[in-house]
Amino acid sequence: MTDAAASTASVSQGFRPWVPEQRTEPMALVPFLLQSWRDPLKLWGRLHFKELYVAGASPLGRTLVVSDPVGVRHVLTDNAFNYEKGDLQRRVLGPMLADGLLLTEGDQWRRARRIMAPLFTPAYTAKTAEIMDAVCRRRVESWHLEDGAKVLNIDSGMSGLTFDILSATMFSDDLDGDAAGFEKALNNFLNVGARISPLDALKAPDWIPRLGKIVTRGDARFFQERVAALVARRRKRIEQDGDAPDDLLTALLSARDEEGDGSGLSDHEVMSNILTFILAGHETTARTLGWTLHLITRDKAVAGKLKEEADGWDRSPSAIKSLVWHKAVIEEAMRLFPPAPAMIRQAVADDVIEGHEVKAGDSIVIAPWLIQRHEKLWDEPDVFKPERFLPENRKSIDRYAWLPFSGGPRICIGAAFAMQEAVVALAEIMKAADVEAITPIEPRPVHQITLRSRETLRLRLRARRDI
Repeated sequence: MTDAAASTASVSQGFRPWVPEQRTEPMALVPFLLQSWRDPLKLWGRLHFKELYVAGASPLGRTLVVSDPVGVRHVLTDNAFNYEKGDLQRRVLGPMLADGLLLTEGDQWRRARRIMAPLFTPAYTAKTAEIMDAVCRRRVESWHLEDGAKVLNIDSGMSGLTFDILSATMFSDDLDGDAAGFEKALNNFLNVGARISPLDALKAPDWIPRLGKIVTRGDARFFQERVAALVARRRKRIEQDGDAPDDLLTALLSARDEEGDGSGLSDHEVMSNILTFILAGHETTARTLGWTLHLITRDKAVAGKLKEEADGWDRSPSAIKSLVWHKAVIEEAMRLFPPAPAMIRQAVADDVIEGHEVKAGDSIVIAPWLIQRHEKLWDEPDVFKPERFLPENRKSIDRYAWLPFSGGPRICIGAAFAMQEAVVALAEIMKAADVEAITPIEPRPVHQITLRSRETLRLRLRARRDI
């Protein structure tokens, strides 16, 4: 198995979060399409968690589900440019993110990645740590826990927190529109507009209206108008006023392709990537923090470790690396509840993946939800056991068996930024609060582009009683 027996004495208490029932029979076309719309998480059957390769036919055409880390590496790294983002993802997310890093391919993607890579260096990420911490402290203080326990809507609370961090670190708080407005538009888009329409699954022509796109047209316009206004204001400050803040947005508008023709990103490309950062950065980190806090409420021993470690952190950026339990708990939360539960690639040319024949046009499905809970890859795959990710144990985990940020050339460009953000936020919460469940009923994950809780996640926070 991927994670060897922990060399550290076990601390976690063996909590198992709720998981959907696994199918044992194939699904007919109509149920498949309906389930794709409602929640693709329930498409997976028992076989997918037992076998490393599952081939078959679906409305997507010939499909190979790859869970073997060797095969995943082949698709994402060794032969990555033979496997492009599938048409389905572009149909679902294209109206919002068409020219962002998440969906572009070929020379357009390579040029944009070259331009943006220097903006996400370890030095830049470290520079944002103090800003992140200040935002998190203000958010925790705004809960006024000293006045008594508070039941918080964790979904909106973490969305607001990560939006504030994004706004402060990337846009110097110049984003036009408050967190509540962005959260409302994003929630509606994910709940309705970003679901897999049966028409998209069947590759129906684009001129046939999609109900989800019609219903969320106003949300897409909300994002586009505000981001366009942000880019226009900042471009003016760069070109005319000369007083633009030193943040990611200024860097995006000023960066040039030094290895290519020296050109920069167009305003449209900048807008698409800002929207990508909001969806792939703000939203995924918010969901990760929500699931992490839920898991902590189910394991008092792990919560105790986090409190002890948070109390020892002096809030300096250089000491963030000492928060090893925080990082391990977050990584285990992302294993059990991967922010992006599935990725689809489409073969450009014929290939062979560990003896499995692939034809041009075939769909390759790489699903972190499967891989990170696969019985051949993990010991007690459904158990919350953050010790797996402590430094002394982590080396036993195959790089391609844990994929919350994808892998290979298309690994998330902001992975280090997101991890630092989550660790800092969790540490500030644990410094101040006891986090408690208010119900024994387990939240049920649902796949809506990201992995969300079907029911609103609510937890009780009270001022620490041991300090």
